Amino acid sequence: MHTSSPAEAPPVREPRHAPVAHLIRGGVVEGVHHGSVVVLGTDGRVEFQLGDIEAACYPRSALKPVQATAMVRAGLPLDGALLSLAAASHSGEERHIEGARRILALAGLTEDDLRNVPDLPLGPAVRDTWVREGRAPSRLAQNCSGKHAAMLHTARLNDWSLDDYLDPGHPLQRAIAETVEDLTGQRIAQVTVDGCGAPLFAVSLTGLARAAARITTAPTGTPEARVADAMREHAEMASGSGRDVADLMHAVPGLLAKDGYEGVQVAALPDGRAVAVKIADGASRARVPVTAAALALAGVDPALLTPFAGAPLLGGGKPVGHIHPAPALTTTPRLTASA
Repeated sequence: MHTSSPAEAPPVREPRHAPVAHLIRGGVVEGVHHGSVVVLGTDGRVEFQLGDIEAACYPRSALKPVQATAMVRAGLPLDGALLSLAAASHSGEERHIEGARRILALAGLTEDDLRNVPDLPLGPAVRDTWVREGRAPSRLAQNCSGKHAAMLHTARLNDWSLDDYLDPGHPLQRAIAETVEDLTGQRIAQVTVDGCGAPLFAVSLTGLARAAARITTAPTGTPEARVADAMREHAEMASGSGRDVADLMHAVPGLLAKDGYEGVQVAALPDGRAVAVKIADGASRARVPVTAAALALAGVDPALLTPFAGAPLLGGGKPVGHIHPAPALTTTPRLTASA
């Protein structure tokens, strides 16, 4: 655990975002996505920034590796696929639902003990099948069920109350908040409620990148390293089949990556290089190519990132344009490190 006192909380303000991606159709810039991007070097220093990397923002599910680390620190005994699921925004595939059931069973609990919001599966294909079969929204199918099951397991192990495990004042949530401040290196600016019902902590984009770097550079066997290893080795359990975040971890050796709603992405390499992205309008179509451009700036071999350059824009069913990272992301010299 990092022992230095966290810095002051990031300012709560309207973020001063900048253009990060252009939609180019037929040679004309048809649209512009604004956002912010930070790239950290191996020493944790900011090597590149665009937009507002110090304003408070909600990382959404990109914070799940930090939450999982907090639970392992508190005694959660999971590893491998089930620990990856504890940090997941999963697609609702059967392996995800069964994994969440297993975590609950280890604690002697059932789906009825979950307090996340019932929902349909996140994965489009899985959701379509679910609807065709006439199945109702489910707490287990909701994409955060692995995290919630792990929260309950952690609470049971520590003899903490279960019914109120989502209360920000609960010992579990206080432990998570302490880990958020420890790994981000800054005080939490604001606390609200995430879509799944769990407390959501506002930090800066720089703090989010720093937390991911500290997880990937932690010594073997530590809670941080256990979470990183689990997510990298079981990338589809942390996301789902065909999901870009899993494909990204498979493509770049040693990369830990996690996405979040509203256009958030964090990714870090074992040597501490890390990037964090926030797309102002929450668009995933910009999140992926901007993340790839940021990783290229961090020194990742661009050839590994080609599949993440962004989907083409179609006209009459044929490609007529593309989403392209803003010039600031493509003309800045890359770091010398490679991956």
